[in-house]
Amino acid sequence: MTSPTDIACCRPVTEAALDDASAIQLAAVFAVLGDPVRLRLFSLIASLPDGSCACDLVEPLGRSQPTVSHHLKVLFESGLVDRERRGRWIWYSVRPEALASAAILITC
Repeated sequence: MTSPTDIACCRPVTEAALDDASAIQLAAVFAVLGDPVRLRLFSLIASLPDGSCACDLVEPLGRSQPTVSHHLKVLFESGLVDRERRGRWIWYSVRPEALASAAILITC
């Protein structure tokens, strides 16, 4: 995922169409967050300032542990969340700059 400082300012989408590279970057974020479970999972992680342990995300989502793990992997691989091992557990936190990049592509 590109950081906000890597994206040159462009004209807002209300004034000009996205170029190919910008459309590909934005579509990747939308594809990941287009799944309701991943969007909710992302929201749960973002709502906790210190991040969240993967083990604490199963019950609020009402999904099985393997399903939650799969969605966490997709969020991590897309660059929307970071993960850190703390003892036996994996903690996830949102990468705000990842969403900022998408916002820059939309609003410039």
